[in-house]
Amino acid sequence: MSKIVSISEAASIAIHSMVLIAGANEPLNVQSIAERTCSSRHHVAKVLQRLVKEGYLNSNRGPSGGFSLRIPADKINLFEIFETIEGKLSETACPLEHPVCPFDKCLMGNIVTKMTNEFKEYMQGKTLEDYLE
Repeated sequence: MSKIVSISEAASIAIHSMVLIAGANEPLNVQSIAERTCSSRHHVAKVLQRLVKEGYLNSNRGPSGGFSLRIPADKINLFEIFETIEGKLSETACPLEHPVCPFDKCLMGNIVTKMTNEFKEYMQGKTLEDYLE
């Protein structure tokens, strides 16, 4: 089944994991995050290590170890997490990335630009704290 908009599994794991970690009273380990996100333990570990490297998380080894936020939940928006995993969001007007359209006006009505801007605004407007109870 095709989708007009999709987010990579890695970005989804990153965002969901960060919300889980932000809401936890103690560090969460890879296994518990993988179970709660229905994701591969290996993939979760890889994504979380990227977030550690980029300064969003602390990582502690051992029986009581796990991941915790390095930055307060209200200071991290979802867009930052998305771009940390996916790289800078491309703001192209053409879905085919053509520099010049062969038609007088875009057949897509610039919907790609509109959707990209709405996605960015929504994700920038939501912090981890917005999802904590």
